[in-house]
Amino acid sequence: QLQAFGGGLVQAGGSLRLSCTVSGYALRDVSIGWFRQAPGKEREFVGRLLRSGGRTSYADSLKGRFTISKDSAKNTVYLQMNSLKPEDTAVYYCAAQRAGWVGIQDSNWMYWGQGTLVTVSS
Repeated sequence: QLQAFGGGLVQAGGSLRLSCTVSGYALRDVSIGWFRQAPGKEREFVGRLLRSGGRTSYADSLKGRFTISKDSAKNTVYLQMNSLKPEDTAVYYCAAQRAGWVGIQDSNWMYWGQGTLVTVSS
């Protein structure tokens, strides 16, 4: 089970940290992905933390602003979002898959948490 939280309203240029708490399995057993869906748009890949090697990767458009980290003791993965823009407004989801490497398409991810809404005002 996954639970994402930490969304809210933030001004452009601000920062927000989302959390994804994993229960039922340990972080070492899964890869975690972050996705988002803006109003009227398809869900898109944000970034992932791969079980294999603990590597992270991000959507090209978000590199340098978004960072994924984890706290294994809390079984929680974080998405730090900096220099937020109005176009970052979306519902953010975390997903998991029991694999060392998982593709960025959302169909590759089996387990999903409920989304958390991030609204960036201009």
